[in-house]
Order: sequence, then structure tokens, then C-alpha cells
Amino acid sequence: MVDGVLPATGATRDVAGAGTRGTIAMVAGENSGDLLASLLMGGLKARLGETVRYAGIGGPRMMAQGFESQWPMDTLSVNGYVEVLGSLREILATRRAIREQLIAQPPLCFIGVDAPDFNFGLEVPLRRAGIPVVHFVSPSIWAWRGGRIRTIARAVDHILCLFPFEPEIYARAGIPATYVGHPLADVIPMVPDTQGARARLGLPAGPRVVAVLPGSRQSEVRNLGATFFDAMARMHGMDGNLAFVLPVASAPLREIVESLHQQYPQIPLTVIDGQSHLAMEAADVILLASGTATLEAALYKKPMVISYKVPWLTAQIMKRQGYLPYVGLPNILSGRFVVPELLQDDATPEALARETLLQLNDDGNTAFLREHFTQMHQTLKRNTAEIASEVVAGLIRQRRGG
Repeated sequence: MVDGVLPATGATRDVAGAGTRGTIAMVAGENSGDLLASLLMGGLKARLGETVRYAGIGGPRMMAQGFESQWPMDTLSVNGYVEVLGSLREILATRRAIREQLIAQPPLCFIGVDAPDFNFGLEVPLRRAGIPVVHFVSPSIWAWRGGRIRTIARAVDHILCLFPFEPEIYARAGIPATYVGHPLADVIPMVPDTQGARARLGLPAGPRVVAVLPGSRQSEVRNLGATFFDAMARMHGMDGNLAFVLPVASAPLREIVESLHQQYPQIPLTVIDGQSHLAMEAADVILLASGTATLEAALYKKPMVISYKVPWLTAQIMKRQGYLPYVGLPNILSGRFVVPELLQDDATPEALARETLLQLNDDGNTAFLREHFTQMHQTLKRNTAEIASEVVAGLIRQRRGG
């Protein structure tokens, strides 16, 4: 190193604020990680200036901010023990390639965004090579697979936690952690504009709106899609004053959804590209797959029914390693069931239709959820991008001796 410059990155000693030069490497493995990382990038760019390069694996939201995605994010968008086997060779080859590149050309920092199984296996050798490592989004070690905390201790210099109870868990294991809140709580309005969202989507003014989100991965939509469409058909048969809206995250997902819609042409369904937040904001009730979208639905203060289906073997493995009786983030954060979950064999079209209409028609429950989710929103609203970017900048400054 000469005059404070790292030859591989051009990073100078001015690493704490605007004017920083070099590369921050990031890996996001799916749509939710792409969204979270794009929000974090906004904070980093404001703090570090526009001369920092961002590269690695990311999605369209990150790329819209200038991120250079050098490998396709779709490679990592596989979930479940059984489902990942078909893509394992490609996943491992991708991880090996990015590891070799980053060790050969060290970045200012590596930020793994969620995707813990992929990222922890990458972060361990990167950290061993002296690259500062931040992991953004604590895995759910408090819900299942708690033994991963030993791997996390080897993998990260700092972990950014979305939920307020998480840093204490890491403190007990000697792992630096900071509660940064949830970035979606900063961008989702405290009071949703339901009528405005419907107008923007061109939805009819009269019927009540059911938003349906069967997932952002092809495997999720293949597992849940037919069941959700059957449930929509049943709801339409029981209540003719309903309109349905279903956002799709990609062209392949649209093909799957449109094929299913052809089997149920009677459903008054509007399929939209992306715009899942607008669909949730427009809804009176939401039927959705378990995942980050359940927290988004809570931030929009909506009643919901959470569902999920995975292959039998995957379900058995997850059941043996789980600690909590619920899987949906609104229930986990509440410490009790505040919205129904219908999983695996319980996720029948009849049950999903019945529970969704019960949620829709219970005005007292809707009022309770609106108040409860507002309190949750206030707890999670922390200006995440600013707090998280300060942690990253501080770690870079510490490592570079600035």
C-alpha cells in the first residue's frame, strides 16, 4: 500500500465520508434482498459519495442505483433443502468464482444481504483473508437452526439486525450487532392510501379488493399457485363483490399465473408486473405466502392469511429444527398468533377461502390489526439506511486506519 491507496481498489484513507473511492461488494440472493440492499445503497451513497463502485450479485432495484451485477441473482433464488439440490453445482461454482475474485481484488467491504446459506459460506474465507464483512439481516436463529450462530461468529465483523430483540442474542455470543430497524418501515407510509392505490392500478371502485401474493420464486408459485387460484374461485363464488389483484415479479412467473388464470376465467383478476406494495396498499385483505411480504402487509396495516407449501421432506427437516409455533413475521414479532397461518396440508382451497373471507368481514379484528401494526411500524422505523451506512463506514474506517 502506497500513500494510503490499495492497488486493487483505488481506496484512499478518506473512507469515512464523501469522497471515498473503491468497491463495496454485495450479494443479495432474492427479490426481498434486492429491495433491502437497494435501500441500504441509498444510505451508503449519501454518506460515501458517488465515487464508490458497488458490484457483486444483485437484482433490478440495486442495478437501478448503479450496481454492477456480475452473476445472475436467479442462481441463488432457490429455497428449501430438497429444491436446492438441482442447482447446487451452479450455486457452488458461483460462490467459488466470486470468492476468488474478491480475494484477488479486495473490496473496501463485503456486505452479504440475507441469503445466509450462500453468504456465510462466502463470508468466512473473505473475512479470513482480511476483508471487512458485514451481514445485513440476521437469520432467524431465534426461530430455527440456532446452531448457525457459531458459523456467524466466524463469518462476520458486524451484523445488522432488523428487529429490536436480536442484538442481545449476538451480544451473548460476542458478535458485534446493531439494531437498524427495518428499511421498509421507512418507505412504507404510516397511513396507507388505499383508494389512491386502487386508482393508480385501475382497479374498479365498487368491489372489495383481495391482494394475492403466492411468492416471488417460481418454486413458491408452482407449490401454491393452483391452491391460491382455487381459493380465489371459491371466494368469488361466495361473494360476488370481490376484485382480485396479483403482482408477479418476473416474466416467467407471469406465464405460470396466466396459465392458471386460463383454468379459472371467472375470477375477476388483475395481474400486474411488480408493484406488490401498491397491490397491498390497495387491498382490503391479503392472501400471501410466508416471507418478507408478510411484514410488508403488516406495515400496510392489512388483515391477512399466511400460507406456505414445500415438499414433504423439506417440511420434515424444517419442523425438526424449528422452535416457534408460527412462521409469519407479524406473528413472530407479536409473540402470538395475530393473523392466521395455514401451512402444508392445512392449506386447502376451502380453508384459505374461508379464513380470508373471515379476515375481510371482521371489522373489529381489522381495527385491532390496524392499531397493532401501527405500533409495530413505529418500533421498526429507525432510519435504517443512515444507521446501517454509518456502521459500514465505521468498519471501513477502522480497518483502513482512518
